[in-house]
Amino acid sequence: MARIKDVAAQAGVSVATVSRVLNENPSVNEETRRRVYDAMNQLNYVPNAVARSLRTTATRTIGLIIGDVLNPFFTELARSVEDEARREGFTVVMGNADERADQQDHYVRTLLEQQVDGLLICPTAEVTPLVQQLAEAGRPVVFLDRTISGLDVPSVRSDGSAAIGELVRHLREQGHRRIALASGPATLSTGRERTAAFAAAMTAEGLEVRPEYVRPGDFREGSGRRITAELLDLPEPPEAIFFGDNLMTLGGLEEIQSRGLRIPADVAVASFDDVTWFKHTAPPITAIAQPTAEMGRLAVRLVIGRIQRGQAADSHVLPAHLVIRRSCERKGIME
Repeated sequence: MARIKDVAAQAGVSVATVSRVLNENPSVNEETRRRVYDAMNQLNYVPNAVARSLRTTATRTIGLIIGDVLNPFFTELARSVEDEARREGFTVVMGNADERADQQDHYVRTLLEQQVDGLLICPTAEVTPLVQQLAEAGRPVVFLDRTISGLDVPSVRSDGSAAIGELVRHLREQGHRRIALASGPATLSTGRERTAAFAAAMTAEGLEVRPEYVRPGDFREGSGRRITAELLDLPEPPEAIFFGDNLMTLGGLEEIQSRGLRIPADVAVASFDDVTWFKHTAPPITAIAQPTAEMGRLAVRLVIGRIQRGQAADSHVLPAHLVIRRSCERKGIME
């Protein structure tokens, strides 16, 4: 097994520098950090936190690392995980990765050092050596909502493809032809899947996928507002905008309202991720609802099965569904 000094030699840095990278010391620049991570990957180096965690006694705790605590989707997911774990006699310790690979690794390392029995992770786009070694070590780990290609880790996620198809059909039936997508990042599995499903649905409905109408964001409010502004400033703006998640929808609504435009008379709006406040807006927002609570409960059962019985776990894909409200009605028609 490779040692820390082997990593240092491979990366051309000191042992102290490798230690600083592992401990996320901000004094290490990005280029050096990347060299160290590459060396760890090449040597199959197992960080100490993972190695130590292989020698544990049961603590009846589960670590949960979510993408963004400010996103209502992750809040609901965390609540369902906590409720199911409590019913099974486990405690949940949560970390907020804030959609950052280094923050994710910080919590993975911290939770392992606290000797949690298993981990539920909503992974970031980047495959870090720590997460890769964690998977290869055979620890009880389950991915939630997202997957990482090339890692043999069971996952629980939803599939919105059929619901996106229903949404595009609904928009076409309401008379909309110029339909835009404010998607998530292509580096995330959820961003890629929703973009591909949108393109397939548009083609199936005989609608053109215009390149200027498909714009990637980052599943944050700011990118939703920025993309909406860019779309509305086009010489021929879209008649409808489908947002890749609820926070991007919020940003889009802010931009539309700031321009004094009406929904859906001037532009129709739909969202992936249904949240409780969508039904209280004026007009209520059409959205694709994920089975969030069931995803959380199922993930807990899978990881506990691996903890207690060493069971191999299969990945699970749960269907999302379309909730039609008034934000996509035929232009000019309001209840």
